[in-house]
Amino acid sequence: MRSRDLPSKRYEALADEIEASIRAGTLRTGDRLPSVRQAAASRGVHASTVFQAYYRLEARGLIRARARSGYYVAAVPPPEFERVSAPAGESIAVDVGERVFAILKATMRRDVVPLGSAFPSPLLFPLARLARTMAATVQRLDPRASVDHLHQGNAALRRQIALRYLVDGLSIDPDELVVTNGAMEALHLGLAAVTKPGDAVVVESPTFYAALQALEQRGLRAIEVATHPREGIELAALADVLERLRPAACWLMTNFQNPLGSLMPEPKKRALVELLARHDTPLIEDDVYGELYFGARRPPPAKAYDNAGLVLHCSSFSKCLAPGYRIGWIAPGRHLQAVARLKLSTTLTASTPAEATIAAYLEHGGYDRHLRKLREALAQQRDAMFAAIARHFPAATPTTRPDGGYFLWLELPPGVDAMQVHRRALAQSISVAPGPIFSSRAQFERHLRLNYGHAHDERVDAALAVLGRLATP
Repeated sequence: MRSRDLPSKRYEALADEIEASIRAGTLRTGDRLPSVRQAAASRGVHASTVFQAYYRLEARGLIRARARSGYYVAAVPPPEFERVSAPAGESIAVDVGERVFAILKATMRRDVVPLGSAFPSPLLFPLARLARTMAATVQRLDPRASVDHLHQGNAALRRQIALRYLVDGLSIDPDELVVTNGAMEALHLGLAAVTKPGDAVVVESPTFYAALQALEQRGLRAIEVATHPREGIELAALADVLERLRPAACWLMTNFQNPLGSLMPEPKKRALVELLARHDTPLIEDDVYGELYFGARRPPPAKAYDNAGLVLHCSSFSKCLAPGYRIGWIAPGRHLQAVARLKLSTTLTASTPAEATIAAYLEHGGYDRHLRKLREALAQQRDAMFAAIARHFPAATPTTRPDGGYFLWLELPPGVDAMQVHRRALAQSISVAPGPIFSSRAQFERHLRLNYGHAHDERVDAALAVLGRLATP
């Protein structure tokens, strides 16, 4: 028995020793660890012992593997935000438009450090290559293409989107897709297809402010449901609301939710879809961050478990490839005809050149290589923000720990008001997204959403230092 225990003790001891060096600051964020071969030789242990130690440290979030490069020290994250929200779980009229617009208008200034922005840095995207692709594609474009693919969109692009679904194990026919002007149009079309003014719609708590704006515009009511900061909406609370209030639909983000960054586990997604099917309640699934995962594979959407056609799955290329091109799509299941008719009677079609450009880019490869680089950059920027929060904010300031996307949620100390932090930060050319804009009831007065989608340079670090001082009671 002792011979079996020895390797375990060795890798645990090695992992503990490296962790102590990280926490003491001897090994700093971004430092490269010795290769497995080097560490095994210098310590006189088997390579498997080093592998086990590195795996253990990776599971603790202290180091991160980079493809073909080795293991690097990650940021020691702040304490994890774990409080489940506790909304009233009742239907309420939505009136957030002016509050949200006033706050978001400030994030559009170039002189502002964009920690409150809803977008990652445009420098992360292959815009030059897309421009070259567009120049070549437009020259070959059939003049009749502008009328060939009305309402459902470019056939070649729909085929490429369907192929990406297939790679992830989800079979969707290209003719079951509708190309849209970004994900927001897809979400609005889905909402219009399954609701009428006066209906109530379930949202997470906190929820993406654009969902609240969409409900307000259509005269719909919101039902905020308790949400776990790591695993998404609480199914017991949702079941209660479905039984009591009979909402017309749900609007949820199951992958890297905005603003929490939560990722619903796969069994919970399956249970969610089964619960909604029992109540015949449609799910409008906002999955714009699904490609921005930091793990080994893309997490499946709730759509993967939909056998009844109740999930209207929406996504776009705006957050992962082509911001500004405004190309999104919806896989609306049983509501395909209604969505296609709505598209035809509103915006008619998406941009023909943009559709053809993205179709050509996807067809000729390079997208997955770009995505790997994008994910690696976002993961490194997240770790850098963790480290900055640990340095600059009051001790034990909790944040969520997203495994994808580019947002984290932070809780301010008692007595510190998020709206006041927003105003004082803006006076110093720093934007943040204060918690109240993520609630129909203006809750989350002590919370901020921070964007780590921009390079963590001296300007960003200095801005976080200012926020840390503003967050100190």
